[in-house]
Amino acid sequence: MPILSVILPVYNGLPYLKEAISSILSQSFLDFELIIIDDGSTDDSGDVARSFHDPRVQFYRQQNKGLAATLNWGISICCGEYIARQDQDDVSFPLRFERQIEFMRANPEVGILGSAAEIWVGNEHTNRVLRHPTDDVSLRFAMLFNNYFVHSSMMIRRTVFQSTGYYSEDKGKQPPEDYELWSRVMRKFKIANLSEILMAYREIPSSMSRSGVSPFLVNLERISAENLSWATGQSRDSPAIVALSKLHQGDFIGIPKDIRYKELKEIVGSAAENLSEKSNTPLEMLRVERDKMNRQILYKYIDYRTGGLIAFLRRHGVLDMIRKRFSRFAT
Repeated sequence: MPILSVILPVYNGLPYLKEAISSILSQSFLDFELIIIDDGSTDDSGDVARSFHDPRVQFYRQQNKGLAATLNWGISICCGEYIARQDQDDVSFPLRFERQIEFMRANPEVGILGSAAEIWVGNEHTNRVLRHPTDDVSLRFAMLFNNYFVHSSMMIRRTVFQSTGYYSEDKGKQPPEDYELWSRVMRKFKIANLSEILMAYREIPSSMSRSGVSPFLVNLERISAENLSWATGQSRDSPAIVALSKLHQGDFIGIPKDIRYKELKEIVGSAAENLSEKSNTPLEMLRVERDKMNRQILYKYIDYRTGGLIAFLRRHGVLDMIRKRFSRFAT
């Protein structure tokens, strides 16, 4: 019975699949099983997966069911105490599992754990890194507004799924199925990210999260509204909650015209105070995050009231030019 189960769903993943699998089999931590599920690929992904003759690898093939259903099947057949995610186009660095298992064993109250990740575009190593909040209370506050976990970096205790359920297979709630699940988890368990860079995350230009596909944005705003409702005790359909979830995503459609920034600021403050009480953490720990969020919301509120003027100036480089001139005058 391996301590760790790694689930790698595959759908037409030929370009980077071999590298992804190799990165798992090259881990310093050895006690794991790798479950590869081909979700109805029409390329040669299955042949690549079957080419690895390692006793830790288990290969399955099914008709196309989608990411959530594929992950849920993998979770149901695996046997590890911990369950790790791996995407077909990402790379896990050699110490990833060792570092995450060490942290999970030392922090039994943490249910899910992610890590920082390098950003690659194809095979090009950029200088960009996905760094998200690491401590439980700061991360929970950030998660009220958006997803701050790299899905492919996640390690989850089996008991989490037993308590909160699996990924939602409701097509009306996906994508992002990961944000929806982590939102349920954070209401019952502590959550964390490691600051160490343990992954390479490949940016795919056609990714839904970057191409603005409307179901993704609508669901993202809905999950954020549900989280804000949970944190504040207000209805998720209240005008301020709806406006706040939309403004944070830069979506100005459907925002109540009479909404005021003061109302939005009060929601942010209430969320911070309630999270502080729920986690028995001094509000001071969230003060910086709260104030930073208020500045972001103010910036987007002004943009909303000016019909997107700030976003227009930013796209055309005018804001950068103004900053440079002001910084020169300041010196």
